[in-house]
Amino acid sequence: MRSRTLILTAVLAACLAGGTAAAAHAHYRSSDPWPQNLIDRSPGLVQPQALTVDRSIGEKRAAQEVQLAQQLYTFWNTGQQTYLDAAVSPQFRDNTLPTGRPQGPTGPAFASKNFRTAVPDLTCELSDLLVTGDKITARLVFRGHFTGIFNGAQGKGQNVDFNAIDIQHVGTDKIIEDWHIEDNQTLLAQLGVNG
Repeated sequence: MRSRTLILTAVLAACLAGGTAAAAHAHYRSSDPWPQNLIDRSPGLVQPQALTVDRSIGEKRAAQEVQLAQQLYTFWNTGQQTYLDAAVSPQFRDNTLPTGRPQGPTGPAFASKNFRTAVPDLTCELSDLLVTGDKITARLVFRGHFTGIFNGAQGKGQNVDFNAIDIQHVGTDKIIEDWHIEDNQTLLAQLGVNG
C-alpha cells in the first residue's frame, strides 16, 4: 500500500510538473467564467466542486476532458453502465489494478457492482477536478451506509465516508488508462472488517 501511494504521488507530481508555464494560468479568480463554462450542466451529471484547468490545451479540449470526468464520476455516483461506456475506451487499462478485479473497462463495472452490494446508497462527490494536458486528476469522496454484505459481513447501517485520488489519461476521445488510490484503511475501519 505504501509503495502504491508513493508511485501515485510521483505520477501526480510528474503530471503537474509538466506544465510549469501553463500552471501560471491554472488558478482563476471567481470572476473568471472560463473554467465554469467548461462544466456540462446536464441534469444527473456529477458537478465538480472545484475546477482547475490548464488553458494551454484550449477550450474545446478542456471541455471534452471535463465532460469525460463528469461522465466517469457520474458512473461511480450511480453505477449506471452508460456513463462508464461514454467515458472510457474499449482499450482502457487500469495501471493500479486491485487483486481480483478484471482488467479493461469491465474492471470499474465489476468494482462498482461489488461495492454497491455492500453500500447500496453509494455516492461519489467530485470534490476537486484538475485538468492538465491529457491528464485528469480528481479528488473524490465516497459516501453511503453499509447495509449490505462485504466479505461475508452484514452491515448494520454504518456510515461510509472515504477519499480517493484518480489520475485519468485521456486519448483522442475517451479515457484510455488510469492510476488510482483509495483510502482503504479508513473504509475497512468504517465497515468494521479486516482487510
